[in-house]
Amino acid sequence: MRIRTRILFTVLPLLVAPLVVSGLVSSFAARNGITRVTVEFLRFKTEELRKYARQQWSILEENGLESDEYFVEVAKKAVGGFAAGTVRGQTELVAAFDSSGVLAMSSSPLTLEPAEASDVLAMIGARREGWIRLRLGGADRVAQAAFFPEFGWYVLVSEREDRFYAAVDEIIYRNALIIAVSAVVSTVLLAFFSRYLSLPIRRLERTMTTVMETNDLGIRAEIVYSDEIGSLAASFNGMVAALSDAYAQIKNYALTAAISQRQERKVRNIFQKYVPADVIEQFFSRREAHLVGDERVLSILFSDIVGFTGISESLSPSEVVDSLNHYFERMVEIIIQRKGIVDKYIGDAIMAFFGAPVSSGRDAQNAVAAGLEMIESMDEFNVWQTAKGRPPFRSGVGINHGKVTIGNIGSDKKMDYTVIGDMVNIASRIEGLTRVYEEPMLVSSQVYREVRDSFPCFFVDKVAVKGRRSAVSVFGVRRDIDAESEKAVRYYHAGIRHYYGRRFDDAARCFDRASRIRPGDPRFERFAERCGSFLRSPPPPGWTGIVVMNEK
Repeated sequence: MRIRTRILFTVLPLLVAPLVVSGLVSSFAARNGITRVTVEFLRFKTEELRKYARQQWSILEENGLESDEYFVEVAKKAVGGFAAGTVRGQTELVAAFDSSGVLAMSSSPLTLEPAEASDVLAMIGARREGWIRLRLGGADRVAQAAFFPEFGWYVLVSEREDRFYAAVDEIIYRNALIIAVSAVVSTVLLAFFSRYLSLPIRRLERTMTTVMETNDLGIRAEIVYSDEIGSLAASFNGMVAALSDAYAQIKNYALTAAISQRQERKVRNIFQKYVPADVIEQFFSRREAHLVGDERVLSILFSDIVGFTGISESLSPSEVVDSLNHYFERMVEIIIQRKGIVDKYIGDAIMAFFGAPVSSGRDAQNAVAAGLEMIESMDEFNVWQTAKGRPPFRSGVGINHGKVTIGNIGSDKKMDYTVIGDMVNIASRIEGLTRVYEEPMLVSSQVYREVRDSFPCFFVDKVAVKGRRSAVSVFGVRRDIDAESEKAVRYYHAGIRHYYGRRFDDAARCFDRASRIRPGDPRFERFAERCGSFLRSPPPPGWTGIVVMNEK
């Protein structure tokens, strides 16, 4: 019998394997499908409840009753009644908690255990929203969580977990039973046929093992059948004969390869302190192109210590080095964690870029997040600095995003993996503007367009930096802002539009409203003063609103 026929008998039982995979896939698909539908249903209920709560609050605001506790309580009861009306089963539960974790509303009686109350309070403190799993009233539940800021509620629209997964568990159980039976049958059939099929292969394997254990290349395999396995045995005999002749060459090649690998590891260990590991990988994979530049769209970050010259004059050289090393260690760690590469140190300044050698797809977001973390980490650094009796540091961060030239730039004797181009120069100038506008971090309009959906941003000014005729719009970035600040920024941005449209009277009113919400904010006061000046003395017809900076 030909080996192809014997293989056919072996493959037939293995057809059960696709059934096993199909059963597993269908089980998990059913689980995911049911979960997705139920999650969307709970989310829908949550959104409907949120809409209703907002409607009730809008009614209070329209009638000026939002501060009247009696009518607020009436509105809360109305929302509670609506929540109870959305419940369609005995296991469903809608509950609301105030900011201190106290139960404010429930669609059915609910008593929290101490551990459950602590978990709810922790979720409120972490401002956790969306799909969660938790324990309420002594039962494990799945829930959709959301904040209702109008009433100060943290709302959980939930279903008991055993009820939620009941249908899914039944499907998984049945599929598991089918898979188990199929696996047993396949195993029995495979064991029977493999014993018959593997006899000549086992003989060949024993011969190969003997050759490897004894290093005797004179041993030959027995040819049992005149089929494919017999041909394999004959090929093995020919291979052993060829290996006997090539053995000496293989040993020489192995020795050469081992020496080369040891040298390569030594080079890697030395240069990884100066060049990113990804760059070293590129160098060893394409050595012929190691001096070739490449145009890429990257995010460039500059960070500088404000007034470092004056600080360094008050410290000894060893203290300056110690402080800078501690500062750089913190800043570089943040940049690396955000997938950035430190290009160079320029005195007390740091230049870094994000998006090379491999882009994460979120290079601008990573750069902004790194900048915010660098600024936030200054508080902790300054605690250490002041404990040493040294003056605190204050840093400025500037970020730009655009096309630059990147590569191993230099000569065969000295080169750097660095970026060059106009975008780099602009990033440096933007960092310098942080001192002018008293903003810890400024970004360009290109960065703003990339991150505005991820971080609260606000317009700062339209500036022609030194060395450039065209203007650069710069923006400030915050990690988050409260509701009052957001309202003030909306007035501020409306005033900006009026300002550049030469409607200075309307702009001044918007800046005044923003200042009433957030008094003393230099952004609002700066443009309010400009409006006042232009109302007294209008700008010429060709006025564009661009501020020209003659200093870096």
